[in-house]
Amino acid sequence: MIPLVAIVGRPNVGKSTLFNRLIGEKKAIVLDTPGVTRDRNYGEASWGGRNFSVVDTGGFEPKAEEGIVAAMRRQALLAVEEAELVLFVVDARSGLMEADREVADILRRGQVNVLYVVNKIDAKSQDELAFEFYELGAETLYTVSAEHGRGVGRLLDAVALELPPTDVDDDDELITRVALVGRPNVGKSTLANRLLGDDRMIVSPIPGTTRDAIDERLFVDDREYRLIDTAGLRRKRGIDRKSSEGYSVVRTIRAIGRCHVAVALIDATEGVTDQDARIIGLAVEKGRAIVLVVNKWDAVEKDHKTAQRFQESLDLKLPFVNWAPVLFMSGLTGQRVHKLMGLVDDVREAHQFRVPTGELNRWLEQCLIKHQPPVVRNRRLRFYYATQVRIAPPTIMLSCNDPEAVHFSYKRFMVNQFRAGFKLEGTPIRLKFKGKKDRHDEP
Repeated sequence: MIPLVAIVGRPNVGKSTLFNRLIGEKKAIVLDTPGVTRDRNYGEASWGGRNFSVVDTGGFEPKAEEGIVAAMRRQALLAVEEAELVLFVVDARSGLMEADREVADILRRGQVNVLYVVNKIDAKSQDELAFEFYELGAETLYTVSAEHGRGVGRLLDAVALELPPTDVDDDDELITRVALVGRPNVGKSTLANRLLGDDRMIVSPIPGTTRDAIDERLFVDDREYRLIDTAGLRRKRGIDRKSSEGYSVVRTIRAIGRCHVAVALIDATEGVTDQDARIIGLAVEKGRAIVLVVNKWDAVEKDHKTAQRFQESLDLKLPFVNWAPVLFMSGLTGQRVHKLMGLVDDVREAHQFRVPTGELNRWLEQCLIKHQPPVVRNRRLRFYYATQVRIAPPTIMLSCNDPEAVHFSYKRFMVNQFRAGFKLEGTPIRLKFKGKKDRHDEP
């Protein structure tokens, strides 16, 4: 399982800037206003042979009891609970504040590994600003300028030393790992129990009350699977159940990182929500095969166009995953549940699809005949050959004369042609482009 690193600290100390620096992209919103990052933000990073997930939390106000600040505090506490390592960020320019001491005390009680990061040290001459933060009990302070990158390499070296190697299962490619993902109370545990034929998972109508993600062996027609139930949070004092929808993401992202196939459950009685789109988007980003399950179908009043209207809603709200198969079912009654694992097998096969090079280049030739590449900056975009560089998901490398000239619309056309030509459903398709100079081009 990929380890998780949480960035915490009081508001406006530079957590989001550090997050962007660690993952190498400007993903978090950064403004010079306290409290901009209200939810957790997630990204992937790699350093020193270690791959890890990074979570950027909202500002940590230790004494907040209500309102948005209290919700941010709970978000941060949850991230700390899930993390293997915490980066506690303080602001050198503001100096040591009482809130910093209280956060440090909370982290000590949490018994989690902590690296103390003193941010906004832009030059060596400012290093002395960090000295007062030794009062927090840190043996080592990591002075950085997240904005300019100063000291971040040293910090990442320390992070890599603290993290365990990524787990690799012996059955990685032999046994399909299936994660049931979705918002709290969409029926993940009920479906897990139905598939397993036993009440192994706690089922409750209250969102966010189920215990940690659990792996179970599942056998269907003499075929073994690993079922990962990601049914939300165990009960904890102080958690606001009204906002528990957001709390499922930490465990969900980790389950997605371990699975081959993500079975994304959507509550038929509530329709598609922004949180559904966010969770499914995580699975797409990580390149997982996907099956969409519209659960609780038994609880919906129907006419002859109900399924069609729901499908139209899926197409409208989840256009980025219109290639995933959809199953309308009920985990409670068992309606159509018997069809699920067949779809899992189908998308897993597509996920591992490999095409011979000759056949792949015939596909490329047909793409160019159907839709000639555009002229960009008075230069015709040319493609030379294609090779498949990996599976899970299928990833194709295309050699061309100008990779930067490949417009997203033409890339989308090629992906659609690949999916149609090889009849692939339920898996993302990745296209990569590398440059090769055309001998006919002007120097």
